[in-house]
Amino acid sequence: MAELSESEITPRFKPSVFFGSIGLIGILIVYAVLNASNADKVFGAIQAGATSTFGWLLILTVNVLLVFCGILAFSKLGRIRLGGDDAAPEFDTGAWFAMLFSAGMGIGLMFYGVAEPVLHFANPPVSALSNPGATTARGLADNAQMSMGVTFLHWGLHAWAIYAVIALGLAYASFNKRLPLSIGAFLEIAFPKIPTIVIDLIDVLAITATVCGVATSLGIGASQVNAGLSIIAGVPDTSLVKFVIIFVITCLASISVGLGLNTGIKWLSEINMGLAALLALFVLVAGPTVFILNGFIQNIGYYLQHFIYLSSWTETYTGGHWQGDWTIFYYAWWISWSPFVGVFIARISYGRTVREFIAGVLLVPSLVTFLWFTIFGDTALHIELFGAGGLAEAVNNSMPDALFAFLGHFPLTPIVSGLAILIITTFFVTSADSGALVTAMIASGGNHEAGLASRLTWAAAMGLLAAALLWAGGLSALQTAAIVTGLPFAIVLLLMAAGLYKMLHAEFPAGMRVVGRTTAED
Repeated sequence: MAELSESEITPRFKPSVFFGSIGLIGILIVYAVLNASNADKVFGAIQAGATSTFGWLLILTVNVLLVFCGILAFSKLGRIRLGGDDAAPEFDTGAWFAMLFSAGMGIGLMFYGVAEPVLHFANPPVSALSNPGATTARGLADNAQMSMGVTFLHWGLHAWAIYAVIALGLAYASFNKRLPLSIGAFLEIAFPKIPTIVIDLIDVLAITATVCGVATSLGIGASQVNAGLSIIAGVPDTSLVKFVIIFVITCLASISVGLGLNTGIKWLSEINMGLAALLALFVLVAGPTVFILNGFIQNIGYYLQHFIYLSSWTETYTGGHWQGDWTIFYYAWWISWSPFVGVFIARISYGRTVREFIAGVLLVPSLVTFLWFTIFGDTALHIELFGAGGLAEAVNNSMPDALFAFLGHFPLTPIVSGLAILIITTFFVTSADSGALVTAMIASGGNHEAGLASRLTWAAAMGLLAAALLWAGGLSALQTAAIVTGLPFAIVLLLMAAGLYKMLHAEFPAGMRVVGRTTAED
């Protein structure tokens, strides 16, 4: 494959990409603010239409990407090192895991850790793996097990495969081919015949998807922080309070992104991972410890046993709408996050081999996520099955309240709830500052050190969009934004997988074999 000249590989600011993205996001903000009374209905109709018509595309896409990751990891291509044979990792393994995990999941784990397993248990989907309406002990146990299996599906290998493919493609193109860290630059060299205007439109889509995906997380995080402050301090649960929370977090994120990757973002990522581990350890020790440990093993076994069925289930014969609110939303949300998380993970993964990269990005975060959901989800289910109960009703009434209603069953509730609010806030800031950095990088043509003014601009845009969508339609508007931007970007991800395989395979022409980290004639 021909190398680009030095002038071609230099990151270039593209006014069409920057102003096109700002304009599109500005239109979304203005529409949401000026049409708040009608926006909720519009967003709901768009979400229903998109999920019912194109849900199959998202399910197919994430399965293809996961299989693709497995092919790369177990093939000779897995020995290629990002940055060349002599490249050494820029960050130690612990810092690498902390940053990629905080950027990849963060707020979602705090919001859904209790809520999702309990909601699936109380409102199971109509499938062969659940017993809707069951009241017998066996039926309730089946629903509890199914709820954990479906939660693992949403947060496990499929989600991280999306991130792994885009991140690996960008990292290889940047560190091995000396291209800017940009989706457009990757596609230009992988598919030279794609018109420039299409490349620019894809970059605009990537930026818009990133801003909408992070804004969705910011809105969810603000709702949960407000719920916690309401429970432990009597702060009113209102839109105004949520706007203030978003404003404060956006300001903190601006400070963090101004400090840069090696200071603000890295430092915050390590802090919030440490605090999250402390909270999980508290629940593990103070909760039904043996039940949790047994559940962790059984949940993984159930997930693996039903993996193919769960991965390909589309509600074809039941005609339900459950997947639109859950599986399809999650896949679209992960895809809308993928430009942000992909560029960020690529940026911090210099020096890793392809195999090490896939194992680190795919397996380790999935196992940590499974452990988190088992600790919080199985403890919540234990309360429902064998304890005082009441969590299902609380979660059905208000998802943002779920975590704090759950912590009310533990000692030191005010202290632990305060710790939870602090963790949500730090995850909140980490998502916003990482998103602002990455968006600035994409808008500047892949410049690793995008300017401060650009980073602050995108941090403000994310905060404004999150506030506008909450004003217009609450969580449903946030979900719609993620789904609408995630759907078209699924096609881009499939293109990137094809382009990445093409570029990696060029490392080993016919008649060559892998010897260590180099090639030799057969």
